[in-house]
Amino acid sequence: MGFGDRWREVAAADWKPVSTPAIAGACVFSLYCAWFAHTGEEWVHLLDGANLAFHEAGHPFFGLLLGERITVYGGTLGQLVFPAVVAASFWWRRETASFAVALLWLAENLWNIARYMADARAHELPLVGGGEHDWTEIFSRWGVLTHDTGVAGFTRIIGWVLMVAVLVWLVRRRIADREFE
Repeated sequence: MGFGDRWREVAAADWKPVSTPAIAGACVFSLYCAWFAHTGEEWVHLLDGANLAFHEAGHPFFGLLLGERITVYGGTLGQLVFPAVVAASFWWRRETASFAVALLWLAENLWNIARYMADARAHELPLVGGGEHDWTEIFSRWGVLTHDTGVAGFTRIIGWVLMVAVLVWLVRRRIADREFE
């Protein structure tokens, strides 16, 4: 047995096996998110409601933790940190399918954040409480407000790359699992 074979055996043993139905479920979840995130009102029902709650909770949490100047970043940090912590928890336990779904959730959050970024100048999105637009403030601080749609497009691409990478990883995990069944 060569080094590559041994590495694949150890890698497969580390993670809990992933089933074909789990991969199908992840694909359906991804398609559902992609459809609603990129059509119509660009809102993934239920999921983006939860994301909005994490966003709004992130403002005071990070503001109190890191200072008032950070408060405006707290919403986006809340949207990213929560799914990342969930993913890290599943990674630690080597829960293959759950880890993948948490990363898919993170990818969908990137699309949601990109939508908010792209609205920094247009101000067409309804804001909770009618407050200030986070990304108008952030991009103005950075001196890149005129690049809001470009940064948003790049963020959206990162979400797509993450989603595709996770699905490819799941399929590769399934192939590795079959080799050692």
